[in-house]
Amino acid sequence: MTTTIVKAADAAQFLSFVPRMLGYHPTRSLVVIPFHGSRTLGAMRIDLPDPASTSADAVASTVIGMVCRLAEADGFAAVAYTGASFAEHDGMPHRELAEALAGRADECGLRVVDALCVAADAWGSYLDPSCPDAGRALADLAAVAPELAELPAPVGDQASGADLPAVDLAERELVGRALNSLEAAVAVLCGPDGTDGGRPGGPFAPDDTDPDEVEPDDTDPDGGAGRAETGSAVAGAGARIDPLALEAVCLLDDLPDLFEDALTWNLDAVDPYRAAVLVWCLSRPSLRDVALVQWSGTMAHGDEAFDAQLRWENGEEYPTHLAMRMWGEGDRPDPGRLEAALHLVRRIAADAPRASRPGPLAMCAWLSWALGRSTHAEAYAAQACEIEPEHGLSEIVLSFVHAGHLPDWAFRRPERL
Repeated sequence: MTTTIVKAADAAQFLSFVPRMLGYHPTRSLVVIPFHGSRTLGAMRIDLPDPASTSADAVASTVIGMVCRLAEADGFAAVAYTGASFAEHDGMPHRELAEALAGRADECGLRVVDALCVAADAWGSYLDPSCPDAGRALADLAAVAPELAELPAPVGDQASGADLPAVDLAERELVGRALNSLEAAVAVLCGPDGTDGGRPGGPFAPDDTDPDEVEPDDTDPDGGAGRAETGSAVAGAGARIDPLALEAVCLLDDLPDLFEDALTWNLDAVDPYRAAVLVWCLSRPSLRDVALVQWSGTMAHGDEAFDAQLRWENGEEYPTHLAMRMWGEGDRPDPGRLEAALHLVRRIAADAPRASRPGPLAMCAWLSWALGRSTHAEAYAAQACEIEPEHGLSEIVLSFVHAGHLPDWAFRRPERL
């Protein structure tokens, strides 16, 4: 891993650095950059609170508490990005919040490196007594230091990039048909209940999915009348089972191997039956939980999680060290592995029939949250709940986001090799 060292000559140059460090232009945001000495320790973004409805002291307590969780942090800089203007406030907007942050920082022994505001019409520092009432010109922030040219230019805002990949309607229909055929094959080989016997749900969110609610309504990817194809295949003693579906069912014989192999799929040309197998798995909490543990760990963790799931269904306790992954505790995941899994499940969610999309969307939400992208996590979880209200994993992720809960590993620096 290479490190780019940027020495900001002044506040304006520091502000030109922040969006490049984040990878996007924050809007309606409070960005907090913790420091250890003169070095930054990353950045945290929260929605800029509404002064009319949210206590500045409460927000400051939360923010300073997050900074204090970083063992190396001895100070921070804060930047308020707002659509408000200096003109309408007769000075810098959100000054009360800046003062609350400074007060809480002083109580906790943290130094305030700077407290800045980028408004609709100007920018300034709350700590600069010489800052004009009308603020400083936004043009000051346009200059790019030579060191910054090495960093990727920021794209969009914090919500950008959360849209699912665009897929052809015909492709989605193929996945819908494959999913219907897969359901029929599983019912014939394993009985009507398939793998949904035993204790319902999963140890992380036992009540989040009723298997009957996630079956595709028809071969039409957006729903239809009845499940004629699946019904005839199951009910008719001599009904033909799609041989490709039978082959796909064989992938379920070794779930950790399936989940590991899926990370290497060519997502520009996903086989409909393979996509259907993942949709089917991610729609069942007991199988989805195995994928969550494995993708946030290793294939060995997936093997252990699968074995633990079987024991849990027989009434045993689920191992704490595996369950804690859900809450963001334990060893820090490999970010590249999480990214690969998120890239995969975004495509699977886009391919899935609407009725079967909540499971993949919930996994998109959790992986985004695990990567520190709470805005994206909220968007995916909300989409899942629009389709299936009270979807368990999605509601868990929404509760994390709304409470400002971040994974514990977000507050630990990666180990250096």
